[in-house]
Order: sequence, then C-alpha cells, then structure tokens
Amino acid sequence: MNRFLAPRLAVHRQVESLGAEADLNRGLDLLADVKAGRLPATLRLYRPEPTVAFGQRDTRLPGFAEAREASLARGFVPAVRRAGGRAAAYHQGTLVVDHIQPQEDSIADAKARFGFFGGLFTDALRSLGVDAGVGEIPGEYCPGEFSVFGRGAAGHLKLVGTAQRVVAGAWLFSSVIVVENSAPIREVLVDTYAALGLDWDPRTAGAAEDLVPGTTVDAVEAAVLAAYGSHVQLA
Repeated sequence: MNRFLAPRLAVHRQVESLGAEADLNRGLDLLADVKAGRLPATLRLYRPEPTVAFGQRDTRLPGFAEAREASLARGFVPAVRRAGGRAAAYHQGTLVVDHIQPQEDSIADAKARFGFFGGLFTDALRSLGVDAGVGEIPGEYCPGEFSVFGRGAAGHLKLVGTAQRVVAGAWLFSSVIVVENSAPIREVLVDTYAALGLDWDPRTAGAAEDLVPGTTVDAVEAAVLAAYGSHVQLA
C-alpha cells in the first residue's frame, strides 16, 4: 500500500471551467467536504479558463495592481490562490489535477508529497515520450524544488507546477500540467513578472507539445490516470 495515497480515489472530471476564482474555490470546497467525511478521497481533473493565479506574496508587491491589469490585457483572468508560490499562468491547453485526501496527521508527509507527485507526473509524461525529470530549473517562473521539467534541444522547459494546501485532517495537492499552446502563457508571464519586478527566464516556459509534437491534453489526462492506476483503485 502506498503511504501517500488512499487505496481508492473517486475520479471527478469537471467538464467546464467554473471561472478563475470559482475553480480555485471549488478545490477548497472539496477539501472541506473530504475533511468532514462528506466525500471520499477525490481526484479532480479540469481544463481551466485563461488564468493567472497569483501567490499570496505577489499581492504584497507594489506592482501587483499593474500585474493584474497586464494579465487582463492578455486575456487572462487574475486570481489569488491560497497555496504558496509565485504567479503561474494556465489556460484550456493545460490540465489541472487536484488530489484531495483525508489524513489524520496531514502535515506529516507534506514535503515528501511533493517528491512523490513529482515522480508520478514525470512517469506519466515519460510514457508519452517526453524526456521528463524533477527539479527546479534556473530562472523558471513560480520556482519550486519539485517542478517537473522536460528536456529539449533548446534546454529545459517547466511543464508541471505543484502547490499544496494542508488543513487539520486533510490535504489538497494541486498540479498544473502545461500541454498545448505555450506562447500565450509565456507572453502573459513576461508582462506580469515585469510588473511584479520578478526576474525569470522566459525560455523556461513551455508545453509538452513543444517537446513531443502532437501531444494533447486528452493524451496527458489518460497518462496521468494510468500512472495513478498503477498505485490505487480509481472509481
């Protein structure tokens, strides 16, 4: 039995985005329901509307208002997430995977979860031919020790960003996989990070299809479910 995962996960495919803020809030609602025992451990998958999800620290920077306007000018809705990290951008060419699970001592494996899920998403991408690995890329946006990247001729591209929300009795592990159409994401990040005064290297922003042409969100979703299925029973 895998210590990080419940033996059974209920799969919830959200057919349409609820909106930038509502999608983030829905994850928190599910966390509350799972904590209270109203729902079992749940795996939620959806394709978001164009969104720039700012971190709490971003909101305290003097350029935050300008960054919000910059995201709107690019057609991305600004939102603020409860989990940590810096601004991240996503749209319909990405897959968001929210894993919500009850756990009595939810803080115990908090850091180890990042490593486990990084490995799980790496395996999923490798099954599609992506040369994927785990680790922070120098100059990446929303930097993290357990980012999932892909190797290509032009260097490393960040493909998966992860964040975690832990409450007493349950946790939410949220992952954004960039699969298709990376150009708009790169463009909005250039503008928002400039407004925030944060340095990064735009060459690190990419999508799985940049490395393996023809890769689709549907294919990545199937690969993620297959990777999960090797560990737990999906319902």
